[in-house]
Amino acid sequence: MLLRGISCNFVHETTPNYTTNTKSEFLSKAQPPKLVNLRDHFLNPPNVGELADADAAGEAGSLSCGGMLRLSLRIDEALKVVDARFQAIGCSLLTASASILTETVKGETIAEAAAIAQSTAWIEPDAVPPDKTGCITLCRDALLSAIQHFSDTRREEWNGDDPLICSCFGVSERTIEREIKVKNLSTIAEVTNACNAGAGCRSCYSLITDILDAVSSKQ
Repeated sequence: MLLRGISCNFVHETTPNYTTNTKSEFLSKAQPPKLVNLRDHFLNPPNVGELADADAAGEAGSLSCGGMLRLSLRIDEALKVVDARFQAIGCSLLTASASILTETVKGETIAEAAAIAQSTAWIEPDAVPPDKTGCITLCRDALLSAIQHFSDTRREEWNGDDPLICSCFGVSERTIEREIKVKNLSTIAEVTNACNAGAGCRSCYSLITDILDAVSSKQ
């Protein structure tokens, strides 16, 4: 069966308005080196299938169109995406977009891939009809889900003395606490601007909130 084992993010008819706290250098990674041909990616998608030894997997589905997408990633010790595959149920645009996205994230760090997931710069906007933007949202959500899956697993397996909070940027609990105390920070956005924690897949938001509350209660 195509989609199982990983929870799906279901997209409603209204396309989410994504925001990102990532630095401009990571957002620039989402810029395509050249325009790609959607038709070529539909007819000859290079990354169809499932990675048997994937380090992360993410899924997304749409209640409005019935489309579903699963992405699997292989990530090396330097936290770079070395391979990406997809399985799609849906229209030709979903297949082509997923193919383009998997090609785009190869060679990027998970932080850079998270920035790509929160951007639409990886695909030519004029090639996407207004009623088909949900296909792009599915791709972005599936990629972000995969990165969050990897980040959660990495935190659980972390053996360092100082707990790891932000897996995308390697920011520890001690670093976040220090920044909060020294700079009198009170919001996640301020923490992100100070040390990059939370600037990637955002799976650490609840942990950052807990640290903010803990520091605040001691003041």
